[in-house]
Amino acid sequence: MFTGLIQALGTIVPQNDYQVEITCSLPERELILADLAIGDSVAVDGVCLTADRLHSQGFIAAVSPETLRRTTLNYRATSQTPVNLETSLRVGSKLGGHFVTGHVDGTGTVSAIARRAIAWEISFTVSAAAISRYIVPKGSIAINGISLTIAECDRQGTQFKVAIIPQTFECTNLKYLQVGSLVNLEGDILGKYVERFLRSSPSQSEQPITADFLSDHGYI
Repeated sequence: MFTGLIQALGTIVPQNDYQVEITCSLPERELILADLAIGDSVAVDGVCLTADRLHSQGFIAAVSPETLRRTTLNYRATSQTPVNLETSLRVGSKLGGHFVTGHVDGTGTVSAIARRAIAWEISFTVSAAAISRYIVPKGSIAINGISLTIAECDRQGTQFKVAIIPQTFECTNLKYLQVGSLVNLEGDILGKYVERFLRSSPSQSEQPITADFLSDHGYI
């Protein structure tokens, strides 16, 4: 479990078809490696990976075919674009973002980037229903592992926009995004459980879970 608050940027390099090396530079390196042990989880651009082997500058992790198919890790490894890093949430730690599992639902595409005063507005397009169903106004979403709030979205959840403050923009890989860039997306786990409970009810089993449905039933 993670919070979506990025601790450092790193570089991902493929070791073979299903193994990657993640390295990071000082001083951020200490935030990631200070108490990292073999078997610990690290969110790499929002993807939960397990540290199989440690070294002085980072760690080695295995990546399954499912993870490579569903996320941008293959692309990051070949493009050398920095990846966002966050170690797992400790009991008693501050929860400054929202609960992020590191189980990416799929990818989205940057459709627009605009500067607004001190902030940036970034718009995304989503095609998969596995993601769009969890896009709701003012809801939480993890983009490349970053906990963000949906500022606006269309009724179908296929188009949405987030506002990025300077701190987040400068300390994450959002500053490297361009129109057409792919990002990892993870919907809010609370929304997934709400959907599951509602769909398990016989009276609601055939009714689609939409933003209007949730609003009518007091969820947003």
